[in-house]
Amino acid sequence: MSEEFAPYFRPSALPLSCAPRGLARTAAAEYIGISASKFDELVADGRMPPPKEIGRRRVWDRHALDDAFSALEEPSANPWDEVV
Repeated sequence: MSEEFAPYFRPSALPLSCAPRGLARTAAAEYIGISASKFDELVADGRMPPPKEIGRRRVWDRHALDDAFSALEEPSANPWDEVV
């Protein structure tokens, strides 16, 4: 690994098969497949759960993200899709 990237690399003590339960904001956004700014929007309007406060850290529960993601409504059908 190059020295210039060494400060940004933090190895995990978890095995690769064990996903962390708590996710930082950017990791939580990536987990559900959206940008951090879109994630902030969904948290603000209640479609995604608020973070848990652990000291001064804000961490999102992966299980709560799963539940919120499952509860998102499917987009309504576009009537123009049926026009041939």
